[in-house]
Amino acid sequence: MNFSRKVKEELVEKISNANHCRIAEISAILSLCGNILIDEENRYSIVVRTETDVTAKKMHILLRKAFHVEPEYAEKVSAYSSSQRTYTVTVDDHEDSMRILQATKLIREDGEIEENLSITNNVIIKKECCKRAFIRGAFMAAGSISDPTKGYHFEIACNSDGKSIQLVNLLQYFQIDAKVVARKGKFVVYIKEGEGIVDVLNVMEAPISLMEMENIRILKDMSNYYNRQVNCETANIKKTVTTACRQIEDIQLIIKLKGINFLPEKLQEIALMRIEHPDVPLQELGAMMEPPLGKSGVNHRLRKISQIAEELRGA
Repeated sequence: MNFSRKVKEELVEKISNANHCRIAEISAILSLCGNILIDEENRYSIVVRTETDVTAKKMHILLRKAFHVEPEYAEKVSAYSSSQRTYTVTVDDHEDSMRILQATKLIREDGEIEENLSITNNVIIKKECCKRAFIRGAFMAAGSISDPTKGYHFEIACNSDGKSIQLVNLLQYFQIDAKVVARKGKFVVYIKEGEGIVDVLNVMEAPISLMEMENIRILKDMSNYYNRQVNCETANIKKTVTTACRQIEDIQLIIKLKGINFLPEKLQEIALMRIEHPDVPLQELGAMMEPPLGKSGVNHRLRKISQIAEELRGA
């Protein structure tokens, strides 16, 4: 099961006790995946069409709870693929449809449907709890979240620029930074930061999904930390080995051309120690000497040997 579905299945169970919040959530679903039909006798009906069964189920529950109507639920298999299905929730009764449209402010007082089913009357989302419900409904209708183990991406596809701006403003109310991109005729509100997506899950009141994502984020952060540590240690080891190889080459050159006695006694001691322990760091090399020598002292003597070797190369 993908992460988007997990979140939506959790949100199906989130039914607000307050009717104004139920109406706010219904208005978001209607706005993003609903249609208003008007017959020859000027009678209205409402149809919500979605490819997600949990969204249809949520709408069905909300309409029953908020308006005490029993909408018709239908499932249709695609003619092109048996795995693709369309789910519809329909309110055929004119009076029920009008009550729903008036309550959600999708119809004006003069009986005209708001263009693009836009929620222009902010009384629907005036309260903070209703803002949460509206964002929840928008996600149920047209939202998705990528698998957090692979990457962070949250989006809600809107069919008008006005709806996308409204959603961005609602998210900003909760200090969540969202952006909009035009894609295939849609205006997609998206968040790509893990922290922002966690905040959205909190706003939509999906605590189980939130905890799952937080656990994944912690594991990923730990993995990244240890990878950085390993990479750092590997780089340090590589640097130490490269330096030691160069030092041994210098010592062997001096021995070949002049003999070990060409070096001063203190340099002879560190030269022989380096040849005997080629993979030991400078600090440990100094600790092996009698008397012990600090890291800077070992480094100073080995640099002297390198200078002598370079002079011999030049000669």
